[in-house]
Amino acid sequence: MSGLTVLAGLSAKIHWLPKKSRESAPRHSRPFGGWAPKISHSGLGPSLGRSGSLELRLATRKSEIRKAQKLRFKVFFEEGGAAADGATALVRRDICRFDRVCDHLLVIDHAARNRFGKIKPRVVGAYRLLRQEVAQANFGFYSAQEFDIGPLLAQHPQSRFLELGRSCVLADYRGKRTIEMLWRGIWAYVKHYRIDAMIGCASLEGTDPAKLAPQLSFLFHHAKAEPQWRVRPLPGRFTPMDRLAPAEVDAKRALAALPPLVKGYMRVGAKFGEGAVIDRQFGVTDVFVVMPIQEIEGRYIEYFGAPEDLPCKVA
Repeated sequence: MSGLTVLAGLSAKIHWLPKKSRESAPRHSRPFGGWAPKISHSGLGPSLGRSGSLELRLATRKSEIRKAQKLRFKVFFEEGGAAADGATALVRRDICRFDRVCDHLLVIDHAARNRFGKIKPRVVGAYRLLRQEVAQANFGFYSAQEFDIGPLLAQHPQSRFLELGRSCVLADYRGKRTIEMLWRGIWAYVKHYRIDAMIGCASLEGTDPAKLAPQLSFLFHHAKAEPQWRVRPLPGRFTPMDRLAPAEVDAKRALAALPPLVKGYMRVGAKFGEGAVIDRQFGVTDVFVVMPIQEIEGRYIEYFGAPEDLPCKVA
């Protein structure tokens, strides 16, 4: 497969984007065990581009990861209403053991000011990136805690997968500029590492499948992945998505009710797995997303433009 691809942070719980991915068992936060890897991307970054006061970069320091965790706490727990355990509430950071093995793509506002009016750079957007070789050498893929992705990997033994997650953007920055900077950064990352497919979870707000029947049925009937890319939830976690017959689905209304991130995926040709997973801790219903690069590359360039045409130059 080709190595070019798109963006798109799969899974994150914010009002603008769907929800973040969740942690492995136990699912609650735990102390951050340090910044283990020394990041070296052989020519990629750490700074990937600028747009005004905003810088797009890959995190290289523990302090940057902590700032991303603070942003995630604000978005997921304070704004989104996710249930925080005592440790998470105490440190006010969304802490996950996967943080120390993933790469972190950040947008930093260098013109941000603190409450005293002094300029203090601030992380205003973040995505977490987990390459297949890193996952296999550590905890596996994060989405494997909800979905059975083993058959997918087995069917594509020569492909390189990238899992995207923990995506979030600060409320005041949820405009086109910040979101597209993150997506362009993932584009550069995927090209650099010759990624063949991106995977992850996306979330629909709510845990009542009956109330989400139009959206789930729309995805099932109109955007289901081909058999060779299809993923199902783990045994015991399967929630049917085909809750309405095709004729019962008002496609226009169902599409409008989907989270913006899911609609963004669909614009570039992303497909969805068979079956959803209810996550009551975060109050959402998760679906599996897969974006094979060969199938989405042309539509992505048509929608967002080629990298060399982008106003925010990405290294």
